[in-house]
Amino acid sequence: DNFNIPVIKVNLYDSATLPCSEDCSKSAKWVLSFKSTDAVAECNQTSCWSKEGYQMIHDQYLQGNNSLIITEADFSKRGWYTCQCDFKDFCEVRLQIDPLNTTVQTRSNESLDLKLDVLEIVELHYRSTGAAHQSSGLICTVDGHSPLCKPEYKLRASLSAALELRGLTPSDSGVYTIRDPWSDEVIHTYTVIVQDHHPSLGNSQAAVLPVWIFPVMGVILLLVVTVVLAVMNVRLKREIRQLRRKAERNGVEMNRLSSCGTEETLSFYCDDQRLEISQNNIPLNTSYGACVRGSEGVH
Repeated sequence: DNFNIPVIKVNLYDSATLPCSEDCSKSAKWVLSFKSTDAVAECNQTSCWSKEGYQMIHDQYLQGNNSLIITEADFSKRGWYTCQCDFKDFCEVRLQIDPLNTTVQTRSNESLDLKLDVLEIVELHYRSTGAAHQSSGLICTVDGHSPLCKPEYKLRASLSAALELRGLTPSDSGVYTIRDPWSDEVIHTYTVIVQDHHPSLGNSQAAVLPVWIFPVMGVILLLVVTVVLAVMNVRLKREIRQLRRKAERNGVEMNRLSSCGTEETLSFYCDDQRLEISQNNIPLNTSYGACVRGSEGVH
């Protein structure tokens, strides 16, 4: 009765020990139940041997411990194991690999690759989690060569390194389970989330902006224009002041030249001698103080 057989569960690629403590004074060997003539490990009173990936320890065997060690458990090593003593069954253990769990997030029209992980016949079951509540249940059976799928999946599914499901839509969101129908074991579970494409502004249908964004943009634009005008006003006033100062300086020079440009004769007394010079002969760069009438500067 398989229900009474002890089960050892391990993670993929972990080591596993299948216990058997029955004393065997003769040859003890472990076989897979569906390959009863093909031993994976064996011990006798002198030595032990085993296939790659399996091990029996001779010292333990001599002490009545016939446990089988699987150094790296993968899906090919799962199943029912039987320990035989002198070709009689006296220990049975079932090895299971804990199911793999993968979460996939993708978009519409993309493809979904479902790794099968085993070479035996497997079934692909689907349970919907979307709002559409698409039908759930068995959708494909894979025999290692080609998938046999329900009509709605037949044109979308293909088999290469993995089972590929093309043309995803949001209604394909859900849980996909790869199951071994012979052992009734779950091999791999995929939780799939398919998101629809969001329209972009570059498409013919532009994204709809919220109504409140327009007055906010208007206020921001008004503030920017006000700041720019204020800066331009400050610069303009500064340039006007500079032009006024320049014009005032030019006006003073013109006044000086005008006051020195009349037809008069200036009288100077130097060493008690009187000198007379026409004002038109005074150089232009002569300072205003040099144009002093004789009556104001006689010494």
